[in-house]
Amino acid sequence: MSEEKVLVEVSARHIHLTDADVEALFGPGYQLTVKKELSQPGQFACNEKVTIKGERGELKLSVLGPTRSATQVELSLTEARTVGVKAQIRESGDIEGTSGITVIGPAGTIEIDKGVIAAKRHIHMTPADAERFGVTNGQIVSVKIDTEGRSLTFGDTVIRVSDKYSLAMHIDTDEANAAAIAGTAMGEIIR
Repeated sequence: MSEEKVLVEVSARHIHLTDADVEALFGPGYQLTVKKELSQPGQFACNEKVTIKGERGELKLSVLGPTRSATQVELSLTEARTVGVKAQIRESGDIEGTSGITVIGPAGTIEIDKGVIAAKRHIHMTPADAERFGVTNGQIVSVKIDTEGRSLTFGDTVIRVSDKYSLAMHIDTDEANAAAIAGTAMGEIIR
């Protein structure tokens, strides 16, 4: 990968759960099981799935681990409209004032009163990556992506810096479809 480019990955709809919500949905003492490791260190897709139910419909979601301090549902705006829930564009973890939804698991159902978001597009970076690209944590940049017939530049992309991250930009399925990205692409950061 050249120093000017960043890997762009498509983050499909998913849910992050608390320990208590894992037990409510899958049963007492239940532990999530790893299906595959994700690009961010320590993050993984689980074998477990749940269903969310909104005013107009339902969707099945993959569970991502490990567990978190708050349950959070990440959807594209199209998916949110499909099930009949409002998803505000937010950074992961920023769920105050967001919509709730019904979550159905094999052993139980929960109602979350907040936590439905459309994730703000972002780039995970280590401090060394940020220095190399000349950006800082929280900075908003644009990212130019060249694809066959649907090249575009994504604005409003937030830089997220931590020594726990691995360099990658995350976009949702609506954004990927707009740029005709299937799987991954490479993007150029524009400051």
